[in-house]
Amino acid sequence: MTAPPADGRRARPVTRGQAPVVTVVALGGGAGAAARYAASLGWPTPAAGFPWTTLWVNVLGCAVIGVFLVVVTEVRPVHPLVRPFFGTGVLGGFTTFSTYAVDVQGLLDDGRTAAGLTCLAATPLAALAAVWSAAAVTRRVLRRRRP
Repeated sequence: MTAPPADGRRARPVTRGQAPVVTVVALGGGAGAAARYAASLGWPTPAAGFPWTTLWVNVLGCAVIGVFLVVVTEVRPVHPLVRPFFGTGVLGGFTTFSTYAVDVQGLLDDGRTAAGLTCLAATPLAALAAVWSAAAVTRRVLRRRRP
């Protein structure tokens, strides 16, 4: 696949220009997924239990991305590969909305409708609250530290 030439020059393959981004996202995603898996091993969900680990991993990851994005967009410029590596890769691999969907489906399949619907609603609401709150607190802390 090639990108159309914008200024009359020869088109170059898009994949070559995107290779560093794809690479850092993949490396970060592997690290984030490994951390998520470690959390599931450390705090496994009991057979008939609520998937608290998945919920808290998502909330924690969203809080971290709230802090991270404020820092890299409002405080300090970073290398162009830092955001895809950490934001998309590490935190994308750590937060686990695919596991959340499987957890909800499992709860519903087990006839635990109330728990499934609670998980279905609580996870995105808690994740959104976490990213918003973390970003707001980060901005407030940073404003106090500036002269």
